[in-house]
Amino acid sequence: MRRLRLLTAPAGLAACAGALLLLGSAPAQAHTALKNAAPAPGATVGAGTEAVRLTFDNLTSGIAPEIRMVGPDGKEIPVGRPVVTDANTACAAVSPLPKGVITLTYSITAGDGDAQTNAYQFEAAEGTKPAGTPAACADLSLPAPQTGGSDTVAGMSRTTATAAVAGAFAVVAGGGLLAVRTLRRRRTLEGGAGD
Repeated sequence: MRRLRLLTAPAGLAACAGALLLLGSAPAQAHTALKNAAPAPGATVGAGTEAVRLTFDNLTSGIAPEIRMVGPDGKEIPVGRPVVTDANTACAAVSPLPKGVITLTYSITAGDGDAQTNAYQFEAAEGTKPAGTPAACADLSLPAPQTGGSDTVAGMSRTTATAAVAGAFAVVAGGGLLAVRTLRRRRTLEGGAGD
């Protein structure tokens, strides 16, 4: 009986650790909301638009949001390092937008330190004039988009992807330990029943 308790504790611990890793990577609810954007959620802009502006309620001073964009083909669109123009607005240069539905994802830190990740979509269409540089961004020298390798795995940041893989491994390992324990217990019971 003692052996059974010794096997149950590690399996239970592995299952709990796996669940915490998988559930713990969900974004926290923060106190910062997107007030305005260019391109706006649901808007249609011209393919070739080369800058984005996001205005929030309460950004942490000096900390720019992280901005990612994915095109209609699922490929990441290079985005330059965002520049904070005032306490609430961030601008970033982007590679010319391809035609189709674009998903813009942003990660921000609120004034109280809480982090939030959210996304919205807009469309880039041929025949529509590309959006000009937003007025709040016009006088800024925006860093050019990096066209090098991506820092994402399967659409997640490397940290989130690593945590998800570690959590999945812990759950599978815990399940394996439970299966081995159950098989050994059955064999012991079957072996004892024949005596």
